[in-house]
Amino acid sequence: MQLMARFIMKLSILFGRKRFLVDLDEEMVFHREQTERELIVGGMEPEAARYVAMRQFGNAMRLKERSHEVIGFSLETVAQDLHFAARQLRKNPGFAVTAVLILALGIGASVAIFAFADAALIKPLPYREPSRLMAVYENTPTCPHCNLSYLDYLDWNKENRVFKSLEAWNMASYLIRTPAGTEPVPGVRVSDGFFRTLGVMPILGRDFFAGESSPNAARTVLLSYAAWETRFGRRPSVVGESITLNDDSYTIIGVLPQEFQFAPRGRAEVWTTLHEPNGCEKRRGCHNLYGIARLKDGASVNAASVDTEAIAQRLQLQYPDSNRRQGAKVLPLSEAIVGDIRPILLVLLGGATLLLLIACVNVSSLVLVRAESRKREIAVRGALGASRRRLMGQFVTEGLALVAVGTALGLVFAGEGMHFLSQLISKQMMETMPYLQGLRLNLHGLIFAGVLAVFAAMLFSITPILRLPLLEMREGLAEGGRGSVGKAWRSLGANLVVIELATAVVLLSGAGLLVKSFYHLLHVDIGFNPDHLAMVNVQAPDAKYGNEPAALALDKEVIARVASLPGVTAVGLSSDPPLTCNCDTTSFRVFGHPWNGEHNDAPERDVSPDYFKTLEARVLSGRSYREDEDNSKPAAIMINKTLARQFFPGEDPIGKKIGDNDLSPKSLREIVGVVDDVREGELDSDIRPAVYYPMYQGPDDEFSLVVRTSVSAESMLPTLTAAIHKINPAIGVSNETAMTGQMDNSQTAYLHRSSAWLVGGFAALALLLGVVGLYSVIAYSVSQRTREIGVRMALGAPRSSVYRLILTEASLLIVVGIVVGLAASVGAARLMDKLLFGVRAWDTGTLIGVAVVLAASAMLASYIPARRAASVNPSEALRSE
Repeated sequence: MQLMARFIMKLSILFGRKRFLVDLDEEMVFHREQTERELIVGGMEPEAARYVAMRQFGNAMRLKERSHEVIGFSLETVAQDLHFAARQLRKNPGFAVTAVLILALGIGASVAIFAFADAALIKPLPYREPSRLMAVYENTPTCPHCNLSYLDYLDWNKENRVFKSLEAWNMASYLIRTPAGTEPVPGVRVSDGFFRTLGVMPILGRDFFAGESSPNAARTVLLSYAAWETRFGRRPSVVGESITLNDDSYTIIGVLPQEFQFAPRGRAEVWTTLHEPNGCEKRRGCHNLYGIARLKDGASVNAASVDTEAIAQRLQLQYPDSNRRQGAKVLPLSEAIVGDIRPILLVLLGGATLLLLIACVNVSSLVLVRAESRKREIAVRGALGASRRRLMGQFVTEGLALVAVGTALGLVFAGEGMHFLSQLISKQMMETMPYLQGLRLNLHGLIFAGVLAVFAAMLFSITPILRLPLLEMREGLAEGGRGSVGKAWRSLGANLVVIELATAVVLLSGAGLLVKSFYHLLHVDIGFNPDHLAMVNVQAPDAKYGNEPAALALDKEVIARVASLPGVTAVGLSSDPPLTCNCDTTSFRVFGHPWNGEHNDAPERDVSPDYFKTLEARVLSGRSYREDEDNSKPAAIMINKTLARQFFPGEDPIGKKIGDNDLSPKSLREIVGVVDDVREGELDSDIRPAVYYPMYQGPDDEFSLVVRTSVSAESMLPTLTAAIHKINPAIGVSNETAMTGQMDNSQTAYLHRSSAWLVGGFAALALLLGVVGLYSVIAYSVSQRTREIGVRMALGAPRSSVYRLILTEASLLIVVGIVVGLAASVGAARLMDKLLFGVRAWDTGTLIGVAVVLAASAMLASYIPARRAASVNPSEALRSE
């Protein structure tokens, strides 16, 4: 640290050289004049006093030179050191290229991953005082982050004492008429103070007024900048115009800023008010809203949690049927937005850091080996009068030159790496992570790279200085260019290799666990066959299909039209397709079972009769719905295996009834079938109890179409869209996808896949660098022990003993490195628990596999120098010494 501080001081003097010389002249003149005045006061003549003062002061030029020597630095010295460093690197191109590339690789990977972590975890959200923004949820024992019900939201908004404002929002989809026909557009319904809470102002027009969420207010809409640009040509006159959304007329009141983003909704084009509560929002037990709040000044997250929990407790007492065992959860909005991606970024940042550590250790090893080979040169320069400071300065300059080139190249690698990693994120995924859009190297990244460069410069500069104390010049001259492999070098080199191998084990183990997790994730039992399964979302205009008879007719016509298409083997409808979410829940109670007020909820789905047949999901008992099972028939319901096992242990649920918490006669439904567990939520989510209502007993004009095909599911998607539009061109079709594609491109699969690939890449590089580091140490050791090996063989030692000598030395390092690495791997794996699925941190198979791979690779690297040692000609070895 002192060397670096001294070097920085010297640089300041270098760039302030002119000022330094002026100050030095002024100081010398001052002292001469002071001495002259003292002599005159003592009675001496002015002329004589001047000459005496000059003689006492001495030669001015010599004093300047001595001042320069005290400073120990000059422009000439810097130029000489830089020239000599460049010459040394040119003289050893293999060392220079290898060291620079390894360093650039480590810095590039670290800076690229840091840029993602900075954008997601460090950079504040683009809102006013983002640290005061909170995400607000209700929770139950089975749902830690549940949506709010509309009626609960109204009570929370009125009774809380910690929020400056509390707003609600939910996702929506609207049909909009375009010259090409009707198409669905993503939107958001918000309470009227939503944008004021965020601190976002429209760039054109106005925000929603207070009270504009009420049912009797006029329908108004805010446009996203993208919608204004693509659909309205960026016309300023768009404010005040009317557009039709879902057959209702809305007045455009403003345009949101181009840089505005709201990650939870992704690519929303229109923003409307909640306006008139829908059917779900009229029931306290139906939860479909998300809460967002701004804390009052002085209020903390903990205080908000306590306050909202108290409100939830009061609502439990007031509404025991719908709110029993229902609490509250408040957490920072930033945590809610990046909660899913935080684990992978931290794991990748840790992997990149470990890779950088290996790179630095490897380059340090190279620097040490090179320093050993320069002991004669250093000894000669020292014998010729070079001071310790001068020689150390040379090492510092060479280290800085190496780091400067490596860092510059590393920044180039970082830029390319960021572009490559951004391309790996699908368009659908990027819409939910707008903070990663347009990612590029910024000031934070440059500062981070600078910190890494300073660390590397200190390491590469100080390492050879500590190794070469420059005290025993005579020994250095006597040893010549050979150098000795003393205990210090063996110990230091061995320790570096152990660090490299242990770090490689950690990365390899992490990569192995992540790959195994990803394999388990893609092979998890989802309860149906995803192959040859196509899906589209259908949204029909309410004006024509908003009533139940029209909706039922549409449902049946869609099924009939699609079933007649060539290549279609089965067709089903559902209100929500599988592998989407465990949302859209309903509360229920089992008729005839004891009840103590507990809150039971389950995802609810409305499905058509052939839905489970289309999915190829097994009906375990009872039956599926019949085609004639409409409102004229008794109310029926199907449940999944988990609900049957949890609520009907030891009994047959067929024929039993479930209803709402009041068991009102209208809500009671008879269980007619039990279906195998279909994974409704993400791939890594738990299976929850689920209920399936017959769609024909409650038809809707918005649903998901699921189609089993005998041909490629992707090839059928355009045909499905065309068939639906033939029924009515005003019907909107969106999210056309194959089920396998939805699985592969889901956020869960992406997080697991990308983390496995990237950490795997780091691990492969770490393995390569670790093996190369071991090879360099063993090879250097062999080269320095040529005389010893020659003597052994001249005395009759067999070649096998030479192999044993070298491989034993290597084996000890390998075993220590693997043992230390395996112990560290278990601890590191515990830190990435959220990314592991179906795998334990101490997975024996993975750890044994990593140990075997690394040991085999390392022994192979050690065998090469051992073979070279065993082939030494004793007479040539002794003669060379």
